[in-house]
Amino acid sequence: MGIEYIFSGFVVGLLVGLTGVGGGSLMTPLLVLIFKFPTAIAIGTDLLYASITKSAGVISHSRLGNIEWKIVKNLMLGSIPASFLMTYYLKGIDLYAYENVKIINFSLGIALVLTSFAVILQPLISKKSVTQQSRSSRKTTILTILLGLSLGVLVTLTSVGAGAMGVTALLLLYPKMSIKKIVGTDIAHAVPLTLFAGLGHLNLGTVNVYLLLSLLIGSIPGIWLGSNLSSKIDEKWLRYILAIVLLIVGIQLIK
Repeated sequence: MGIEYIFSGFVVGLLVGLTGVGGGSLMTPLLVLIFKFPTAIAIGTDLLYASITKSAGVISHSRLGNIEWKIVKNLMLGSIPASFLMTYYLKGIDLYAYENVKIINFSLGIALVLTSFAVILQPLISKKSVTQQSRSSRKTTILTILLGLSLGVLVTLTSVGAGAMGVTALLLLYPKMSIKKIVGTDIAHAVPLTLFAGLGHLNLGTVNVYLLLSLLIGSIPGIWLGSNLSSKIDEKWLRYILAIVLLIVGIQLIK
């Protein structure tokens, strides 16, 4: 267990606690660009990392009544089958071949760029969504399942999307729901999705267990500290900085 991985877990956990943005958009590019792990290993390890670190959030939000389980179910109707099919597809290709690495890196870069915009737009959408008209229940349910399907593909392929992008999309689909319930519902869906996708990657052999443990050792105190500091630091500027970093990293991976 390298001290640098434990420290990285702490820093990412701290930022997650401060901003609420998921670790996938931060941890995966860090492992790829800084520590030079193969992209597939970084993604697979990060998926299980995300499922474990977000589990505490589900317990907390559940106790506070901030989870709409019907929406979670509809999201999973799309995301779990999509994740299974994407894992099946990944099993049939050489994840370390240059051409496939380029495709995965490009997909990861696109996901990070979209996430950077989602981080910026999220507060604006949250303010304006209350004025939007609600859709029919049936149409909203179908759109929720389709959202889950999209997230299932994206998260399994890149480990990015379950956090900021999921919250932003839910804000558009459920304009009258409080932000606390949106976040709680998104986290409750992210845990089974990242766990299922992570186990799929474990079956593919793209999870580094020792790296995973190192990251967890650092991230748990980092998340605790970040959560306690979040009320004392201006989140707006942190979100801008985070969005710029994600945009730059995303562009680097797209090149």
